[in-house]
Amino acid sequence: MRELEPRLFPYIWRYSKAEQLKICAVVLASLPFYFASLDLPKRIVNDAITGKAFAHGEATVPFLDMTIQWPELLGGGTTRLFEGFQFDRFELLLGLSTLFLALVLINGAFKFYINLQKGILGERMLRRLRFQLFSLMLRFTPEAQREVKSSETATIIRDEVEPIGSFIGDAIVVPVFLGTQAATALAFIMMQNVWLGLAAGGMVAVQMTVIPRLRRQIILLSRQRQIASRNLAGRIAEVLDGLPAVTLNDTGRWERAEIGGRLYSLYDLRLRIYRRKFAVKYLNNLLAQITPFLFYAIGGMFALKGELDIGQLVAVLAAYRDLPPPLKELIDWDQQRLDVEVKYETVAAHFGPQRLQPAEHEKQVAPPKLGSPLRVEVLALRDPQGGLPIEIGDVQAALPGQFALVPPGPIAQEFARTLAGLRVPTSGSIRIGDHDLSTLPRAARSRRIAFADLDPVLFPGTVRDNLLYGLRIKPLRTKSLDLSKSRINEAVKTGNPADSIDDPWIDYARFGVRDARDLDERLLDLLFRLDLGDDLYRFGLGALSTVVHDTPAGQRMIAAREHLRTHFAQSGLADLVIPFSRGSYNAQATVAENLMFGVPRDPTLMDPRRLAGVRLFREALERAKLLDDLDRMGVAIAQNLKDIFADVPPGHPLFRRFSLITPDALPEYLRRLARLPEEGRLDETDSVAFLALALAYVEPRMRFGLLDQPLKLRIVGARGVVQAFMHGHDGCDIESYDPNRINPRSTVLDNLLFGRIDTARMHGEQIIQREARAVFRQFELERQIQRRGLEKEVGNRGQLLTDRVRVRIGLGRALLRDPEILVVDRVSEQLERGVETLLDVTGAVLPRSSLVASVSSEGDAARFPQRLPLRPTEARLRNAAE
Repeated sequence: MRELEPRLFPYIWRYSKAEQLKICAVVLASLPFYFASLDLPKRIVNDAITGKAFAHGEATVPFLDMTIQWPELLGGGTTRLFEGFQFDRFELLLGLSTLFLALVLINGAFKFYINLQKGILGERMLRRLRFQLFSLMLRFTPEAQREVKSSETATIIRDEVEPIGSFIGDAIVVPVFLGTQAATALAFIMMQNVWLGLAAGGMVAVQMTVIPRLRRQIILLSRQRQIASRNLAGRIAEVLDGLPAVTLNDTGRWERAEIGGRLYSLYDLRLRIYRRKFAVKYLNNLLAQITPFLFYAIGGMFALKGELDIGQLVAVLAAYRDLPPPLKELIDWDQQRLDVEVKYETVAAHFGPQRLQPAEHEKQVAPPKLGSPLRVEVLALRDPQGGLPIEIGDVQAALPGQFALVPPGPIAQEFARTLAGLRVPTSGSIRIGDHDLSTLPRAARSRRIAFADLDPVLFPGTVRDNLLYGLRIKPLRTKSLDLSKSRINEAVKTGNPADSIDDPWIDYARFGVRDARDLDERLLDLLFRLDLGDDLYRFGLGALSTVVHDTPAGQRMIAAREHLRTHFAQSGLADLVIPFSRGSYNAQATVAENLMFGVPRDPTLMDPRRLAGVRLFREALERAKLLDDLDRMGVAIAQNLKDIFADVPPGHPLFRRFSLITPDALPEYLRRLARLPEEGRLDETDSVAFLALALAYVEPRMRFGLLDQPLKLRIVGARGVVQAFMHGHDGCDIESYDPNRINPRSTVLDNLLFGRIDTARMHGEQIIQREARAVFRQFELERQIQRRGLEKEVGNRGQLLTDRVRVRIGLGRALLRDPEILVVDRVSEQLERGVETLLDVTGAVLPRSSLVASVSSEGDAARFPQRLPLRPTEARLRNAAE
């Protein structure tokens, strides 16, 4: 992807000149029709209304006759193509009026087509521009990646280019369209009367020269406002990223003052813009209204003298009525042009060549082998502490091998990142074989050198998605893409790729596997080597079950369920699990779960606050005569929580103990309690709020004593009513619990236990987990559960995972790429047995590759077969000593 042109109009012309010229051709084709629509009012007034065409007593006159007047150079004379129709005065009036209406429709159709094509062109160019900026962002140098704020770049691509894209469709077409219309109207006025034409032309000249000059200051202020707005977004992102520090240091007031000052500066800029903008608008409107005064005065004088007939004056006034709008729009266009040019130049500067790595050829070719040896030649690295660059003496090492970077510390970590391409040395070079890494294409370097550290970047998605991320280099489809023709055409027109994420991107043959399932087995083997087997098993237990009860896996699950129940009974552990039974209340399940006796198909209904407001659910409770009782139960829960949290600050562990309510929601419930009626029913809003508390209630956990046996029996008896009411277009909206079926809306563990663990038993959950895993192994289900663990969502930047798991996924992703050199930065700190595990895993998975690692201590470095010494040069040591 080439760099952006520094100026806007060269960019527009490069990518849209063909479309712009096509639309301009349509604009030129519309001018004769527009001119005819200006001339027709004169003919209607003079020929039909005042009867000028019938001045010699004719009964009829020709209408739509077509006669060509040949110039003298061509011999003169006339040629009649069509004699037209003979109309009397009334018919002529109707004919001319109908023709005027037809011209209005034709001109409207032209405008519709031109505006539509402008909009399409603008959207295509906006899509192109955004994609170009995203592609240039991928080419940011390591230094640019450190200095550029992600929030600012995202704001530019999302928001700041929006007006640029909208303007591109207008950039050439609008001045041509409006300019030719204004020129046509002005020429028509000039043809009717020279003095009126000169008056109109003079006012137009003043408007087109004075107004743009007055708007230049507005443009400068707009540029300042754009930069200030971008800085505000960046500052807000900084505060958000550093919110823990703000909370710990109680500096919220200072931060609010700082943001308040920025907001005032923005307000002041806006105010100055408004003052100048509306002053210019006032002057523009004043100049626009002076011209009609001149027309009425001068035109009326000529009409009184007989030098201008009434029809001409009416036509001039009608033509001038069409003159100010295009002139005003042209001035607005010029204002928009100046504004958008400033925006574009600011955007182009943000993505300037100084921040980009050299462009590479789009064609994918197999990267060359790097070979051996690794040579470091007088390399100068950036000092992590901000001092002078650190010069490293010459080093050479034969590859492949397993090397520890010594001495351990910041210099080793900086060298590891430089070797991986995440840093650029100040001077010197790193060579591998015949290749200088500074000139090696970025794609080749990425394919041959992989990197893993303690803070891997994980994207939202599953564990599997993040492990395979490094393998999605190019689509493997060799035939025509399975995309719609319109999508491919639009991709070509906008410079976007025709690749689709639905195409195959993973080369299974590279791993010696046939399909995604076999590849999952390879992933599991790798993660087991990284000690993630137990984590995958835990993730899989909490995932929704995907097996169907009438499949072999489903039958094994049901058999495992029966076996576990029998095993618990024989071992005296039957009371550890309270089973789901249609005729009894499950004390370890919520009131909502007991009412539904199943799991809603809509996952949002798992939230009691959402379920409490569902109309069908409330109607079911009304029918079962439970709604008022549960509302009163919710009120009692709120009153208990009010007493418990009376003097408890936010963040206290009690809020986790009583998870029915959050610190933010507590004040709202206190207000609701204060306005409760002494008698009668709650209004619907209060009912929903208190019902949500009751639906989330679990007696053994909260112990408020609000669930007696009669109420439990009534809840059990209402299950049929609730399931009958909660009925959607696709069948029952609740997946009921069935001992002979697998519930696809329940977790794997819930499907195995077919009940809930009794939390009152000491170590009950650990016992259940141990016994359940033994049963899964016995029925050959453990591997399948671990495979389900690959579908665990990692969250934004892996926030749903522990550091231990995130580091291993980052290392696994690097290993899967099968690099020639694997560079790791202190990863052994998060591995069991540290360096030994790292050496064992890399030796087994990448036996022919090199390992270059920064470690935390000399003891760790001593465990490596080889060392790569990074000693400062003598000159550097002398400077440090001085």
